[in-house]
Formats: sequence, C-alpha cells, structure tokens
Amino acid sequence: MIRLFEEHQVRTVRELDGMWEFQKEAVKGDESARKCTLPVPGCWEQHPEFPAYRGKGTYQRQVWISKDTAVRLVFKGVSHTARVFWDGEFVKEHYNAYTPFDAVLPMVRGGWHVLTVEVDNSFTEESALHIPNDYYTYGGITRPTAVEEIAGLYLERVHFTPEYVDGVWHGAVQAVVKNVGAQVVRFRVEFCLEDPAKKTEVRVGQVTGTAAPGKETTVELKASFPGAESWSPEDPRLYLLKSRLSLCVGAVEGGCETKTAAGGQPETENCAAPETVVDDLIERVGFRTVEVKDAQLLLNGKPVFLKGFNRHEDDGVTGCAIPPQMMARDLDLIQDMGANAVRTCHYPNDERFLDLCDERGILVWEESHARGLKQEQMENPHFDRQCEDCIREMIENHYNHPAIVIWGILNECASETKLGRSKYARQYAQIRGMDQTRPVTSATCRHFTDICLDLPDIVSFNMYSGWYQDVDVRERHEKEMNWIASAGGEDKPVIVSEFGAGAMYGYRDRGRCKWSEERQADILKENMEVYLNDRRLSGIFFWQFADCRVTEEDNWFASRARCHNNKGVVDEFRRPKIAYDVVKEYFENTGR
Repeated sequence: MIRLFEEHQVRTVRELDGMWEFQKEAVKGDESARKCTLPVPGCWEQHPEFPAYRGKGTYQRQVWISKDTAVRLVFKGVSHTARVFWDGEFVKEHYNAYTPFDAVLPMVRGGWHVLTVEVDNSFTEESALHIPNDYYTYGGITRPTAVEEIAGLYLERVHFTPEYVDGVWHGAVQAVVKNVGAQVVRFRVEFCLEDPAKKTEVRVGQVTGTAAPGKETTVELKASFPGAESWSPEDPRLYLLKSRLSLCVGAVEGGCETKTAAGGQPETENCAAPETVVDDLIERVGFRTVEVKDAQLLLNGKPVFLKGFNRHEDDGVTGCAIPPQMMARDLDLIQDMGANAVRTCHYPNDERFLDLCDERGILVWEESHARGLKQEQMENPHFDRQCEDCIREMIENHYNHPAIVIWGILNECASETKLGRSKYARQYAQIRGMDQTRPVTSATCRHFTDICLDLPDIVSFNMYSGWYQDVDVRERHEKEMNWIASAGGEDKPVIVSEFGAGAMYGYRDRGRCKWSEERQADILKENMEVYLNDRRLSGIFFWQFADCRVTEEDNWFASRARCHNNKGVVDEFRRPKIAYDVVKEYFENTGR
C-alpha cells in the first residue's frame, strides 16, 4: 500500500510489495552470503541470519511491463543508500532512508524485466547523516515501492496552498509537468475538488503550458472555495484534489486559453486542438492555516497547545518497516492518552503515517534528518548537500498534508558555534524558500550557549530534569525561560520538545530507583506539573512514545541498557508502563 487513498485513475500503477530475492554481500572468509528471500517492504534485521548486519545487500525481482512505454520506478524508502539497476543497467543512486525517490526510464519494451536494488546501511565518511546514533539505522527496502507506466508527459507533483480571506477559503494550485519525450508539446491540466463526505465534485479550473524535452514546466492556478470546510483536530475534513493532464495534439502557440472557475464553477473553454488525457494525479488536501503571532502558535487563527509524543519508526517485530495496521495501533494508543500531536524524530516519516494523522486530526512536527551532530561532523563535505536533498524531498513530497504544522531541522546539533549557526540559517532559508505557510523550529540542548535562537519562528528545547540531573524542575525551567527570552527567543512561541525518563518494562521497585517504572512515572509527573501550568508554553512532547533500538557502535550501548532507548511510555512491543496511565490522567484533566 503506497498511500491510504487512490492516487491515480488514469496512470497504470503496480505495487512491488512481496518477496524479493536477496543476497548479502560476499566477504572473503564469510560463507553466509547465500541467497534467500526477504519481504519488501521490510528490514533485513528481521531475518534470523542478519539480526545486526551492517553492510551491503542486493534485492532483485522480475517486473512485468504491459506495453512499450515510459516507466517510473517509485521507492518510498531504502535504508540508507540505494543503487537501482534495470536489466543490469544502472539508472539511479539515492542517499537517505527516510525520503522517497524515483527513477524514470524514457522507453521500455513491453515484457518481463529485472529490477535490482543494491542497498547499503554502512557508516562511512560518505554518510554525513546516517551515523551511530540514539536510534538504529536498519537495512533494506523499508517502505513501499511501485512501478508506473507513464506517458512521455506526466504530472511530477501538485501542491495546494489554502488561504482564508474575508471569511472564504481560497487556494493556490501549483502543478509540475515533466516531459521525458523527444518533442516540444503543449498541454492542459484541469483541476477538480471532490468532497468524499458529501460525494460531490466541483471543477476548479484549468491551466495550459508548453513542455520542452527533458524539462519540467510549472503551472499555477488560484481559485476560491466558498463551500469548503476547515480542517482541524476536532473535525479533520479532507478533500481530493484531482488533476488531469491532457496533451493538445497538433496545438499551435496561443491555441489554448487558461480558464479558472470562479467560485468553483466551470467556465467556457477554448482549445484549438483535440486533446488526449495522458496522466492524472490525485492529492488529498485540507483547508487550514498555521501562523505564529503574539508568542503563540495559531491554527485557523486560534491558539493551539501541542500535547504530544516524540515517536521513532521502530517496532520490536518489524523494525522500521511498520505496516499501516501497526501505525494505526500507535495512534490509537497516543490518542487514548489524550495527545493531539506527534513529532517525527528525527527524520521524515512514512507517508502512510502522515495520511493517518491527516485523517485523525493529529498535528505533526515533521523533522528533517540530523541528530546530535558536533561541529566536526557538520564539517563533513557531504553534510550540506545531503541535508539539502533531504529537506527538498521531505517538503516536495509531504507539502499537502494538513496535519503537518511545523517543519523542524537539526535536533541537538552544534548550535553554539559560528559554523553551526551558518548551517541552521542555511536550512531555515531553504525551507522558507519552499514553504512560507508553516513555521520552522529546531530542538536545542545547548542550554545557555545556543546562538541560534533568533533564527527560527518557534524556540524549542530538550530538558531532562529529574533524569540526567536531579534538579528542581520549576527552578530549572524558569532559568531556561529567562535565558530564552534574553538570547533571541523573546516574543516567540516556546515548546518543550523533549522531556522524560527511562524505565525497563516490568521492572518495579518500592524504593523507586531510576530505571524502575515507578521512578519514570514520578519524573513525568514532576515535569508535567510545571509545563502544563505554564501559559508561556505552546506545547510539550514526551520523550518518547515507545522504546526503540539504538546502535551499538560509538559506545551507545554503555548508557542504553539492552541497546535500547528505554524512555518510552510503552516498550518496543507497545506494552504500557505505569507512565502510560499517568500521562493519560494529566492530558485528560488539563485545561489545555
């Protein structure tokens, strides 16, 4: 399952989920490199022969193409580096486990073909972001993949930006059309908006353009939607934005006119040439606004307080390749505790999880990939390019999700240094250049030394009072808030992006020592008593929802019992600890 709704009614799409042939890289003296079959999506660590394998492996399967056509291969996530081959010919390389990519083949003969994907989850100098860390870098084709039969002209992506003006919803639609053919062509894109709840559809309008061979063309349209209803956590109304791409056969310059439907009503069209529908793309959208004003986070013009969890994509059975039914279970538990928000620490999430958040009204802080990097790690010559790619792929692919209300970057990186400040400024500028409708932030732990607090729209900090330091929570919090106000964060919303304590599931102790479930619950209570009653805050995020695996490398095992970060309110199998009911009580009884 690629998405939780149908994306195409014209384009032919076949998902490639299932069993693929797999072979671990042969190493001299190692006889374990035999062939086997592995599920896609999946992590190779779930196979009994590769529970902690770090290295390279090759996936392969046959793919049927029904006719002579252009082909688009879609990969939603490969961890962490992929090299794609078609019938033995190299076609694409991609870095980063957490962002999707595609590979387009301009002409493929109908019949059977061989798709090969070389996967590498090694930690090397070429990898600036995937490093030994407080979470595990799994190996494999970990998210869904598909093969699409496309025309030489196709819709690469469509973005929708809602705006509320004088009591009426408006929207800007931007479509990117790509031409992989050999000729200049004229095209038309027509947009319709479907309301699944009311089973109605209105025509939004149309735009025309010209596409040169091997190039992308961007066309835009603005329209009003007087009958649209707002998306909110209380009523997460979703609409289907349908785009249909037509090829104007034999059209001459000026032969087609752009027409916009005022108020969603169709207008007279004028096209001098017959048309052939060659492609379509359906996006799911919501009408809502997000802004920062008067030190508050506003959703649809009203203050919102984020009661959330940090959540890693990690499960005790499936690793990071979490199927939709288990994603839904996670959100069932999160909502049962009274939370309304999730932070995707510390990387972009599987889009099916974001689809679920859209449907349930769960607010999302989505984060680009980078955690805990020191200055020398940010000096890696690949760092800037890999961060730029990750941010671009995250925003291009996830732009339309109404649930996403914050973009985040660079968790706990070297924000106390001049070089770090230049990196933060560069990435904030990139995000704002791509999306001006959402605020940006970054979670800092550089207390009293951070020199970047003036850069984001929201100031966020990670604080583990009572766990790493036995300090008075209120006193420590006041000191932090005063420093934030004096260090560039005055008049900005403030979020406690992480707080928590560790506990081993099932370990009880009457003395309430650390690592016991009782002590974890005590520390969470002490923190919630302060944070939930501070009206200066715009949100809090527990660290974390579920225990997750960490890497053994770089001595992470020394402070992470059983090679897991054990600060979850449930364990990696989603068994609740005492803290689960404590959080539930506080979230349900707070007035925020």
